[in-house]
Amino acid sequence: MIGICHSLNRMRREAALAFNGDTYIGLEADTFSIDDFDFAQEHLRILSGLYGLLRPLDLIQPYRLEMGTKMDNPSGKNLYQFWGSKISEGLQKTLKKHNSKYIVNCASDEYFKAVDLSALDAAIVKPVFKDVKNGIPKVISFFAKRARGMLAKYIIKNRTDNIEELKDFNESGYEFQSELSNDKELVYIRS
Repeated sequence: MIGICHSLNRMRREAALAFNGDTYIGLEADTFSIDDFDFAQEHLRILSGLYGLLRPLDLIQPYRLEMGTKMDNPSGKNLYQFWGSKISEGLQKTLKKHNSKYIVNCASDEYFKAVDLSALDAAIVKPVFKDVKNGIPKVISFFAKRARGMLAKYIIKNRTDNIEELKDFNESGYEFQSELSNDKELVYIRS
């Protein structure tokens, strides 16, 4: 039994480096400096079906469990019910610590459904990334996921602490569109 536990401990990784989906490819956490990780540890939160709310340097075991998974548990029939208000309580604690009044939601809709918005004393700002296809701007999931990761990286690398600064994001050809944006959505289009 000791050998198995020791082996499992060696598999643990920092959350920001353990995930490898499109958003994390855009985040490029493996390029972060120590100062970047310090900032990210204070300001970035990762939603997880297994762990709930993670900070970038929290050590986790590799796993595969989507937030939308149906699973009987003491609180209900899915992970949203399992996590209940715990994720929102963790986010609210972070907001209070930093005296912040907004959250930039770079998570997918599937994962952000786990957040009880009524428990938060903050405005939610969602970046929306569209690519022009056949002359029409559309959200293309693959590209939007990567772009959300790139925006999170931009926030970390630039120590961004207000919404106005997000309008300067222009990675990978995306440009902020003020006429399509509002208080709840920041729209970026790539031609």
